[in-house]
Amino acid sequence: MPSLRRLLSASILLLLLSVAATAADTSSPWSPADLISASELNHQLAEVNAGKITLIQVGFGVMYRMGHIPGSKYAGPASQPEGLAALKKLVAHLPRNQQIVIYCGCCPWDHCPNIRPAFRALKEMGFTNLKLLEIPQRFYDDWTAKGFHTVKGE
Repeated sequence: MPSLRRLLSASILLLLLSVAATAADTSSPWSPADLISASELNHQLAEVNAGKITLIQVGFGVMYRMGHIPGSKYAGPASQPEGLAALKKLVAHLPRNQQIVIYCGCCPWDHCPNIRPAFRALKEMGFTNLKLLEIPQRFYDDWTAKGFHTVKGE
């Protein structure tokens, strides 16, 4: 079993490569109305568990395994073609008015390689009730450190 240090090193390398690949694209395709705060989403976790909200993590696998929001599904890093394909497959069967919330949290928002391509892809697929979990710094700072519940593993 790979050590945590090796997994983190590999994840950091992937993150740096993804950031470099998407560095030119830092414009935000969403409006303030498309955002949901951590506190608000935390209060809606029962709706996630009931299937009324589809919650999807679009970041790196090691982050998901280390801790993610209960009820969230894993699509993979949206900065990679495989991650975008997995995201599209994950939501393909959903009605286009289904409430979907996506999040990453790998790094400060203005450098995140995953949220923009995920948001754009879902908009292009015609989803009309799409939200982005507001994580301005990183998942730990903006979710975990606030005392909101996380689960580990797959």
